[in-house]
Amino acid sequence: MATIKGGNITKGNYILFKGAPWLVTKTEFVSPGKGSAFTRAKLKNARTGASQEFTFKSTETIEELDVSSREMQFLYLDGSDAVFMDPRSYEQVSVPVDLLDGREGFLTPDITVYILFYNEAAIGVRLPASVKLKVTYAEDATAGNRVNAPKKPVTVETGLIVQAPLFIKVGDVISIETDGGQYQSRVNE
Repeated sequence: MATIKGGNITKGNYILFKGAPWLVTKTEFVSPGKGSAFTRAKLKNARTGASQEFTFKSTETIEELDVSSREMQFLYLDGSDAVFMDPRSYEQVSVPVDLLDGREGFLTPDITVYILFYNEAAIGVRLPASVKLKVTYAEDATAGNRVNAPKKPVTVETGLIVQAPLFIKVGDVISIETDGGQYQSRVNE
């Protein structure tokens, strides 16, 4: 296992903390005028999903987990699990939906993701930066409502609701950022 110093922890690192794997979801490096520098980190337990904030001294040594990732294709949702398949071996893996952090609305059949494993157990899912989804419901834009680039809610094929510009209509394919769920652009196919 590799080690890193507390001052070098960054968002996206997986660390061993209190005997469990944790994902670093946010960091803030603080260097006060007096005393030693430290990193304030928000951590998410990769097994339970519980979040916690913790302060690491910049000189403290932390174990960074040896996390492996495997390219997999999404198949379907099965209750509280999402089922993925390795496209080479056809092996299927069930991953708790909780590991998707509410991003299951971006999953379409055959989307390729990376499943992160630690000690042969899935601890995370890395989605592509953006996905293209077809709009299945959008209200018509109201004439004259053009001030400050207004947006309207649209529903895409997976049931996800996204705020999009007024010109988006049913049948359009739009690109959506998977990190924050923001509309990016209309896609011409």
